[in-house]
Amino acid sequence: MPHQPISDVGLYECRREHDACGIGAVVRINGGADHEIVRIARRVLTNLRHRGATGGDESTGDGAGVLLQIPHALFAGAADSLGIELPAPGAYGVGMVFGPPDAELRQRCEDALGAALTEQGLAVLAWRDVPADNGCLGAAARAAEPVVRQVIVAGEATDLALERQLYIARRRAELQVYSQFPEAAGAFYVCSLSCRTIVYKGMFHAQQLFDYYGDLADERTTTALAVVHQRYSTNTFPSWALAQPFRMIAHNGEFNTLSGNAHAMRARQFQMRSNALGAADDLAPVLIPGGSDSAWFDNVAELLVRGGRSLPHSVMMMIPEAFGSAYHMSIDKRAFYEYHAAIMEPWDGPAAVLFTDGRIVGGTLDRNGLRPCRFAVTNDDLLVMASETGVMDYPPENVKMLGRLQPGRMFLVDTVEGRIVTDNEMKSKIARQKPYRRWLSENRIELRGLFHASRAVRSDQETISQRLRMFGYTREELRMILAPMARNGQEPLGSMGNDAALAVLSDRPRLLFDYFQQLFAQVTNPPIDPLREGLVMSLMQFVGKQRNLLAETPEHCRQLKLPHPILANDDMDRLREAHRDDFRIVTVDMLFDAQADAHGRELADALDALGDEAARAIEGGASLLILSDRGSSSCRAPIPSLLATAAVHQGLLRRGLLGEAGLVIETGEAREVMHYCLLCGFGANAVNPYLALELIDELQHRGDLPT
Repeated sequence: MPHQPISDVGLYECRREHDACGIGAVVRINGGADHEIVRIARRVLTNLRHRGATGGDESTGDGAGVLLQIPHALFAGAADSLGIELPAPGAYGVGMVFGPPDAELRQRCEDALGAALTEQGLAVLAWRDVPADNGCLGAAARAAEPVVRQVIVAGEATDLALERQLYIARRRAELQVYSQFPEAAGAFYVCSLSCRTIVYKGMFHAQQLFDYYGDLADERTTTALAVVHQRYSTNTFPSWALAQPFRMIAHNGEFNTLSGNAHAMRARQFQMRSNALGAADDLAPVLIPGGSDSAWFDNVAELLVRGGRSLPHSVMMMIPEAFGSAYHMSIDKRAFYEYHAAIMEPWDGPAAVLFTDGRIVGGTLDRNGLRPCRFAVTNDDLLVMASETGVMDYPPENVKMLGRLQPGRMFLVDTVEGRIVTDNEMKSKIARQKPYRRWLSENRIELRGLFHASRAVRSDQETISQRLRMFGYTREELRMILAPMARNGQEPLGSMGNDAALAVLSDRPRLLFDYFQQLFAQVTNPPIDPLREGLVMSLMQFVGKQRNLLAETPEHCRQLKLPHPILANDDMDRLREAHRDDFRIVTVDMLFDAQADAHGRELADALDALGDEAARAIEGGASLLILSDRGSSSCRAPIPSLLATAAVHQGLLRRGLLGEAGLVIETGEAREVMHYCLLCGFGANAVNPYLALELIDELQHRGDLPT
């Protein structure tokens, strides 16, 4: 279940695990399986070795792996020695399992997996010891080496129905091991459990992978496709479980929206229901504790596929192409992306992802396209795709097609149909499989007048000085931040070298915002230029009740569409004036009693009360909560907006109500760009900085702005 290499130590935090690496795929387009694909995959991975990394002993790799179709001939040959009769291909599954070295503990883990399989109506035919030679391993890899075993399983169902049963059984076993045998949680890991594919991986560099697993040298190991991965564990520790490929994907890059993706996924777990997958308790947590960004992406993709969507559909949801007005695309495809924006936020890279379900193999780049991936197709129906050129040498006369993945576009090979499927053909089919355009036009909520031209905001001359002091405004902020923003319509620029003390070390009163610093992207990312940013990025979002991720209905997009998260004062008035039976808006004051007693519990008690009131509002049918400090006075002080936002967000998450309503923050505290970013990062869908907007009028009265 959780696969943390070590616990948090010093400045190292397990939750910071990321991957950066080399990826590759080898596919026989006509679907013909042979051992030659394994040999080519070995060559590709070996040529990607420089994209990985090794430990201090130079012989322990950060991780390498290969995903293949299940080699029926290999397991048919092993069946005799195991004393079993192997069913036909597609009617049995094989699990690749890492187990703890302790024999008793390993047996308990295997028993838990066996019991979960039995509950699904499946029979464990045999356990097979995987031929392995650890003589090639480095010292660190050998010290962490698990016992590698394979479980062979059969049942009444076949193909996709069997895949779903195997998925549910694996999830139940993982949850049981995590809860009942926590001492085994870091050592027990199911690399794959499928009737189509099998994964061989570990803490190797490229060559060691093929030296370690004897199956990969066996001529009976035949496949029509192979996905390979060489890991460079950026700023992290390697582990056997975090090596790639995962069960459906291999990833090069980083998902830099990971924290937001993870919080959103945890919130959705409470609404998830599926007739195909059973109770939600079997599915949560979707994100396996201790996983990397790539592992979590794989967890969500697998859930969506097992829930009924196709793999290309799931990847389109998670890594959408840019679909703004600057891009020419069909109305149906644009509606598809907008509809799904109401269901799931994008997993933004930079990322190049290869994916497979054992029959199709595809690749895609995120909408920025900042990770390379090139492919070649030969005259003998072979496709080789990798994160760089040079992984294979081809006689020029044998090359049929050369190309590269493009931002937001998808490349797909269907080994059953024996052809390459174009991006336009595939996405057009998926975009029209349900009436997304009609659902969107009939159900999205666009309140009349919202975001239209607003009236000038007039400041209250009698109270504005008092409110400025209450929210901690300084003359420096008025002169150097707010005035330039109002004058130029952009964030003010300043020189580097700010020598002010960090908030945590300062003896001056500081805003809560000042205690947080931006989490920058990893050093491997190129900077985003403003032209590209304007083309491919959007602030649009849907706000309101989130519905079951594993279903698609017209009601899924019955949410308020916001083109950006900053609301003017007039916008707030229009929100409050809206009366819709299906979209109820409730205002909750984020204030506390300023007359503190000796114990100073007023703020803590107010936060608890705020969470309770927000929960009651949602249980009463609210679709949108407005947290407001407009009612602040000398007796009723504003709760710091970031603290209130985080408290409500986490409180609703604990209660299972987070996805039931959107969250708008009406505050006089926020005035800098970073303040808005932090509020959105901690759970807000939109922000109304009413006092900052009033200050524009005040600055005009003072003569600091032109009238």
